[in-house]
Amino acid sequence: MPFQTLKEEVLPILAQAKKPVDDRLTEICVLLQERIGYYDWVGFYFANHDTKTLHLEAFAGEPTDHTEIPFGKGICGQVAVSNENFVVPDVKAQNNYIACSIYVKAEIVIPLFKDGKNIGQIDIDSHTADPFSPEDEEFLVWLNAEVAKIL
Repeated sequence: MPFQTLKEEVLPILAQAKKPVDDRLTEICVLLQERIGYYDWVGFYFANHDTKTLHLEAFAGEPTDHTEIPFGKGICGQVAVSNENFVVPDVKAQNNYIACSIYVKAEIVIPLFKDGKNIGQIDIDSHTADPFSPEDEEFLVWLNAEVAKIL
């Protein structure tokens, strides 16, 4: 997937200042899910540091029951605590994995920072085993930096 082309499509979506942020984030999720064949579910979770929970704000893919995730629980919850990217080539190998779908084989979660604080993350599930490359990770870090500019 040519991520440079996706960058050129993402920026105009984020620049739509009259559109609510959640709508723009949903558009980004849909774009990524439709354009990258192994991105089967794409979502943005945002942190509530008072309650130490993550809350799903925008997504594309099958609906999930996991709209609120405690810090430390699952891959997303671990990233909320660690502040580090987490690429999981095989979710079955993770003992703290929260199963969203029986079809998910791999996951990547990239924290979203605003003013140096981890305020959320992008979470991507794949039905393909070990699909994520360093280029996916670099693109998603870039994407979160761009998203942070509109928050």
